[in-house]
Amino acid sequence: MKAVFFDLDGTLVESLPGLTEALNRTLADLNKEPLAPSTVRTYIGNGLWMLIRRALSETEFSDKQVTELQSRFMQHYKNTWRAGTVPFDGIKDLIVDLSQTGFTLGVLSNKTHHFTVAITEDLFGQRLIPHICGQKDNVAKKPDPASLIQLCEQAQVTPADTVLVGDSTVDLETAINAKTKAIGVTWGYHNAAALEKYKLPLATTVDELRSLLLSG
Repeated sequence: MKAVFFDLDGTLVESLPGLTEALNRTLADLNKEPLAPSTVRTYIGNGLWMLIRRALSETEFSDKQVTELQSRFMQHYKNTWRAGTVPFDGIKDLIVDLSQTGFTLGVLSNKTHHFTVAITEDLFGQRLIPHICGQKDNVAKKPDPASLIQLCEQAQVTPADTVLVGDSTVDLETAINAKTKAIGVTWGYHNAAALEKYKLPLATTVDELRSLLLSG
């Protein structure tokens, strides 16, 4: 194994506070009641459009209106993510250890590419995680394998030499579709029981993840 790519939200970083605040500011613009973080937590993982779609009634808001609301959300999110996004405990040390061991590191997220880059570089620096791919208009989002395959090409590694680490079934399915290895983590935003059904390695702590990665 030569490369380790990570999902961002719920895997590397606790981003729920910043996402919740931006979503609730968007809802307030529409005179809608705010949502609890526990509810927003269940909406994360399939990109911005789906986050907004899940927050709004389909009988009141069309898909076209949801698309139009994405820019409003992003205006709010640029003011909320810094105060509401932090690495999970132990993650920074893990990233340093993997980098020093010689792994090629990257981030693959369904979050808008601009914010994926900004958050990763702000919290981890440009040198530790040089390969970053967020959601782009011209690349299908996870679980389609296109973005993961593109990231492998960018990092000059093969899928067979790559592992994708993530907290959701979307991440595991992406790895399966791209024919990379996969490790699930249970501290994120998705149901651990759903991850277990894939019969793939799972880490319940960062130390367990470190052991899985360093053992190959």
